[in-house]
Order: sequence, then structure tokens, then C-alpha cells
Amino acid sequence: MVSAVVFDVGETLLDDSREWGAWADWIGVSRHTFSTVLGAVTAAGRDNAETFQYFRPGFDVVHQRELRERAGVGEQIESGDLYPDVRTGLAGLRQVGLWVGVAGNQTARAAELLRALGLPVDGIATSGEWGVAKPAAEFFERVVGMTPAAAAGDVLYVGDHRDNDVVAAKAAGLRTALIRRGPWGHLWADDPLVRRDADWVIDSLHELPELLVKA
Repeated sequence: MVSAVVFDVGETLLDDSREWGAWADWIGVSRHTFSTVLGAVTAAGRDNAETFQYFRPGFDVVHQRELRERAGVGEQIESGDLYPDVRTGLAGLRQVGLWVGVAGNQTARAAELLRALGLPVDGIATSGEWGVAKPAAEFFERVVGMTPAAAAGDVLYVGDHRDNDVVAAKAAGLRTALIRRGPWGHLWADDPLVRRDADWVIDSLHELPELLVKA
């Protein structure tokens, strides 16, 4: 029985459109062009950070993120960046007695910004805080460890990414759900690997309480 549900962040809870737009502005590329190349990288199943290399070979994302912060145009996460079903969806899971957490491949700064939103969750962590990122098995060991679950199979990990979320979490022994939104969620919803490893494919967080109660 699932006793804890942990969510990915980007394109699961957050609409990343504003942040990707800010990166396009930062490197001086039109948002449309940047988005198109990002889509091509995504469709090829590659790391989205590779998008920058097409425009700025040798681009160091970590260093450039620091420069953005110094310039006063750094990472921001606001309530308006949340998908509309997030607060009510998370609250609904807690109402049926589930432990609810957030853990994704984000910076330590993003963790601070997420906590400031006052989401109805029991825990928030990021790869920047842990020093390990998806799809590493250790990341999912940390995910299980942040919950009160007795075993990995008691934890459901929800995300939009085939490789980082569904396949990696399943390999680590967790149950998995892919949410069909954002470029990755839509692109891979019917992918054979997703169909193999996802316990559920959903369109909204509001579907989860009923699915998990029935399960």
C-alpha cells in the first residue's frame, strides 16, 4: 500500500515557461528559437541542458546561474508558476492520510523558494541540497528516506520525465506515475518504457487520491 507520495518539481508542479524564457533572454536568443531547439533536444531524449550548447558552445549552466543571481535576474519561483491543480491536489492527498513530499533536480535556492510558497506538503528537498541528482539510485534512496514509509514500494514518485522519473524510480523499487503535461510528459506518455514502468499515467494531480485509495 502506498503511504507516501513524492513529486518532481519542474513540469510536474511548476510550469517552467517563465524560467526557460529568462534563460533565452539571458543568452540573447529569441524565446521561440530557444523553445524550438529545447524541443528538439527533448525529442532526442537528451539532457535539456544541452540546449545551451547550440547557442553558446562550452556554456557553463552553474556559473551562468550565479551570474544571473548577481545581476538580479536569478531564479524565481512564485505561486503563479504552479500548475492550477497543485495546491488542491497536494491537499487532497493529505486529506486521505498520505505523507506528501517534493524532491527534484533543482538548486538549493529553489528549495528555499518552494518552501516559501507554503505548499500543503510534509517535506521538500532538492538535488542541490542532497548533492546527488536523478537518475542516480542514491537520489531515490534519499527520497524514500525522507518519508516515513517502511519500504521503497510504499512510496509513489510522480513526475513528467521518462528516464529521470519513471524508469529510474521504478528501478529503485518505488511505484511511479507519469503526469501528462509539459513537453516531456506529453511526448513520453505512450512511450513503451513508460507503459512498462509507470503504475499510472495521469492528467491531473486530482486523480491521485481516488487511484491510491482504490489501490
